Amino acid sequence: MKYHKLIAGETTGTYVMDSPVTEADILQMAQQLAMSRLAKGRALTEPKQVFSHLQTLLRYHEHEIFALLLLDTKHRVIGFRELFRGTLDGANVYPREVVKIALEHNAAAVILVHNHPSGDPEPSQADRTLTTTLKNALNLVGTRILDHVVVGHEGCVSLAERGYL
Repeated sequence: MKYHKLIAGETTGTYVMDSPVTEADILQMAQQLAMSRLAKGRALTEPKQVFSHLQTLLRYHEHEIFALLLLDTKHRVIGFRELFRGTLDGANVYPREVVKIALEHNAAAVILVHNHPSGDPEPSQADRTLTTTLKNALNLVGTRILDHVVVGHEGCVSLAERGYL
C-alpha cells in the first residue's frame, strides 16, 4: 500500500485524503485507527466502542484468532496481543500461555476476544467452556476477566452481557 496522507477535516473526527484510495487502503486505515483507539493508556469507558474497534481488527480474517486486551487496575489499556491463530473453525488456546502473558504485562484485568470466520458471532459451548477455564486460571494469579467478546461480520457478542462470567 502506498502511503496516503490524512489531512484533518474541518469537523472534529473527519479526514480528507490527498489522493484516491482503494478498499484495501481503507480497511488498513480502519484497522490502524482501531488499534490507536486501543492504544496503551486509553481508558475503556464505552463497551460498544470497544466492541466496534475489536470488530474492525478481527472481522475479516479467514482463520480464527484469539487475542487479549490487557488492562490495568483502572481499566486503561496496557496492550492488545494476538496470542493464537487457528483454522477456519477453531484455535487452540492454552491457559498457561494466557496466564503468562497477563503476568508479563502485569494486567489487573483482561478482555478475551476471538473471531468466528463464519461471520456468526454466536458463542459456542466450547467458547463458554474456555471462558470458565481461563477465568479459573487467571483468578489464581489475581487477574479478572471483564469480558469475552466473539466477533463476527454482523457484530459482536459479549459473554459478560449473556451472563457467562
